[in-house]
Amino acid sequence: GGTACVVTGQPFDTAKVKMQTFPNMYKGLVDCFVKTYKQVGFRGFYKGTTPALVANIAENSVLFMCYGFCQQIVRRIVGVDRKTKLSDLQNAAAGSFASAFATLVLCPTELVKCRLQAMHEMQLSGKIIQGHNTVWSVVKGVIQKDGPLGFYRGLSSTLLREVPGYFFFFGGYELSRTFFASGRSKDELGPIPLLLSGGFGGSCLWIAVYPVDCVKSRIQVLSMAGKQTGFMGTFVTVVRTEGVLALYSGLTPTMIRAFVANGALFLAYEYSRKLMMKQIDSY
Repeated sequence: GGTACVVTGQPFDTAKVKMQTFPNMYKGLVDCFVKTYKQVGFRGFYKGTTPALVANIAENSVLFMCYGFCQQIVRRIVGVDRKTKLSDLQNAAAGSFASAFATLVLCPTELVKCRLQAMHEMQLSGKIIQGHNTVWSVVKGVIQKDGPLGFYRGLSSTLLREVPGYFFFFGGYELSRTFFASGRSKDELGPIPLLLSGGFGGSCLWIAVYPVDCVKSRIQVLSMAGKQTGFMGTFVTVVRTEGVLALYSGLTPTMIRAFVANGALFLAYEYSRKLMMKQIDSY
């Protein structure tokens, strides 16, 4: 699921990070794509793909594993049998709880991804003299400068994004599946309803938490050039100096990516889960 998400959405994610961190460099999505292609070539859209793959595979593995555990916790809290189907709202709460655990594996890999994606802009703006072009060079730079805890720059911002965001993510996904199922079992849904439900869930997530993600990207990227203020300090600085709309820079590529990539994520997740369950049942 995580692999499908990255392969389909990485170019839009790269544009998102560039536009969030350096909103004055780009007039819009098309301008960002054209300039990136002219300056770095097609490979520029897939900068940070390796850490993005690691991040998404690790995050979604932990997320969906913990989602199952958190569903059982929600069942205990509401006092129902462990095989009882949860409501869409209860599933959303379970997803929100699960995201807190996923954040711990996501934050370090996302920091490396964001820095690789915006390295060219950091050099152009003069914030750094020489950039790191490989995953290992970025990892080494973080360890040398800040130690192992440096990988958790932006952890509070990531938590502020993930916990409420995944409430809307799983809530939107389950509501959409309920709509398409219309009385039937959700497990009987075909690929198109699953794609649309995943896309709807992803769109709900990003609409709800986009300004938080913008602040997180800035903290993780700009901390390369020196000490960066925390979440509230960065948030206030952006609003004061650039205005509220700066918090929504890169929203267009994000919404395109959210629908396409999360549709692919849930489609791959549901079908791989069914395949694995068949294998288990055969034993």
